[in-house]
Amino acid sequence: FAILTLHPYLVPKNSPEPIGFSYSGAKGPNKWGSLSPLSKECSVGKLQSPIDIVKDKVVVNKNLKPLIREYHPETATLDDNGFNVAVSYKGSAGVMIADGKNYSLVQMHWHSPSEHRINGVQLAAELHLVHKGHDGSITVLGILYHYGHADPVVHKIQKSLNKLAKEASASLTHAHIALGTFDTKQMRPSTHKYYRYDGSFSTPPCTQNVTWHILGKVRSISRGQVKALKAPLNLGCKNNARPVQPLNGRVVELYDGDQ
Repeated sequence: FAILTLHPYLVPKNSPEPIGFSYSGAKGPNKWGSLSPLSKECSVGKLQSPIDIVKDKVVVNKNLKPLIREYHPETATLDDNGFNVAVSYKGSAGVMIADGKNYSLVQMHWHSPSEHRINGVQLAAELHLVHKGHDGSITVLGILYHYGHADPVVHKIQKSLNKLAKEASASLTHAHIALGTFDTKQMRPSTHKYYRYDGSFSTPPCTQNVTWHILGKVRSISRGQVKALKAPLNLGCKNNARPVQPLNGRVVELYDGDQ
């Protein structure tokens, strides 16, 4: 892929350094578009993410199909990217079938508070599972969380999160912890309801090549787990949620297989 169409998560190791940005101050969201020529879409793009999903304005699309997720264990690392904590897979951790296409799961990361909102309500956290198609297309599965009991996936990496925070505080470089084989099958669907829209990555360069699928069921996460996900991050990125962006005429579609 060309660097212009790539997000930092998908850039090869020998590529130029990602765009330096923050969630506050001189490099905050309202400045992202001017940080680099590569991030211009952050300010001028008309298909930006995240968005506020207003339930009474979504359109039911009966042509949509259930999301099929077939994940499997894969070697992974826990990465402190400075602006989020991510699980990065050595290879594909399985596939998600959406819109009749196969997308390989290549990475997942967390935001807190949530980036997407439902009827204007911002929740405790949001997990993004980043998938890549053979043709370079990207789809992200978003899962929203409210505060409650502990999330089993975050629980699985709790000790590694604590270690990551210690390494991050002791070093000027971003830390990486080997997870060994990480089983993503725990992310099995608990709902067949989702919202779908065309958007962008929610961090610079804000590339507009992403199809978003936001699950309709909210999961729970503990306050301690959210604190652990924030601990390794740069000071200006502790609250790593980009403000919601205008729809600019976009339609948010709904598939509700739970009915």
